[in-house]
Amino acid sequence: MPNKKHRTWVLLAAIAGLLGLMYWAFVAFRGASGPLPPSSMSNTKPTVGAPDGPAGGFALPVETARVVAADLALDATAVGSLRSNESVVLRPETAGRISSINFKDGSAVARGTLLVALDAAMQLAEFDQARANLGLAQVNLKRSRELFERKFVSQQALDNVEATLKVQEAGLALAQAKLEKMRIRAPFSGVVGIRNVSAGDYVKEGQELINIEDIGTLKIDFRLPEAYLGQLQPGQAVEVSTDALPGQKFAAVLDAVNPLVDTGGRAISCRAHLSNADGKLRPGMFVRVRLIFEQRSQVLLLPEQAIVPDMKTPFVFRVLEGKAIRVPVKTGLRRNAQVEIVEGLKADDEVVTAGQMKLRDGALVRTIGGQASAPAGTAK
Repeated sequence: MPNKKHRTWVLLAAIAGLLGLMYWAFVAFRGASGPLPPSSMSNTKPTVGAPDGPAGGFALPVETARVVAADLALDATAVGSLRSNESVVLRPETAGRISSINFKDGSAVARGTLLVALDAAMQLAEFDQARANLGLAQVNLKRSRELFERKFVSQQALDNVEATLKVQEAGLALAQAKLEKMRIRAPFSGVVGIRNVSAGDYVKEGQELINIEDIGTLKIDFRLPEAYLGQLQPGQAVEVSTDALPGQKFAAVLDAVNPLVDTGGRAISCRAHLSNADGKLRPGMFVRVRLIFEQRSQVLLLPEQAIVPDMKTPFVFRVLEGKAIRVPVKTGLRRNAQVEIVEGLKADDEVVTAGQMKLRDGALVRTIGGQASAPAGTAK
């Protein structure tokens, strides 16, 4: 037991000696370096949350931006696809051998242009036969009428000849229709695609020959959330852009809104059209659609990072005579990192955009940088 007590006293004496040595070193170091100069104190960072900035009244560094008045568009954006105004794949209704192809791939054709002709020797012979039978029936009717006037034939015989004439007329029309089926014409003006057949090929009825597209006007199909249903009206302006032509925008018009809302995605199908006279756009392209509901002018805008959320009312810190003044605001729409200020500020007010979490109402501030607000007329 005496040895154990002796070790305890030795340990306590060692700890006391170590603490005394540390105190002596601290006092010696402080005496050698002297007090801190005032200039070094000015570089000390303020404590976050200090009510009036650092000790001595030094201003807190912040970044600011000014409230600007700009034009703001109430709009909706979506993605869509371009479609031809008219599009069809031509197919023969009758099997046969191709006798001629009368177009070049990718060329423009007018409505009614003969594109593909099938071998029609048999149909042409049937047409000539029907035309001859019709001529004979017309002659027989003329003779029968003369004989009927002379009382040489009865009324029934004359009726039979007239019926025969009508049958031959129908036969000629049928033969002509069969002949026309062997000639495939453009149903509308447009541009033909790339063919996969050649003259001499035997094609079956219904086989794909060539596609033709009317691309002078293009349709745009896109979808919007059902929340926009009450704002959609045919005739509204639509702005179209595509990644294939960066920087270019195309004007379109909303044509129709599908009355049926998709129950799966709760979306509304819409269709617009645009003029493509210069041929820059093609069917099937991916496009970005911006539907403009309303244009508002001189709306107050501010970078959205200036808004400080609050349980009651969001607020900003307005810089006035070197002080940060807490100002409650009422916000509106948000577009491209800009927020509409409905109440609380006016144009050209300077507002803190960075560093406001360290501020309190009335704190001294100094601007170390700023963010350029959107110039008037550019908010979309």
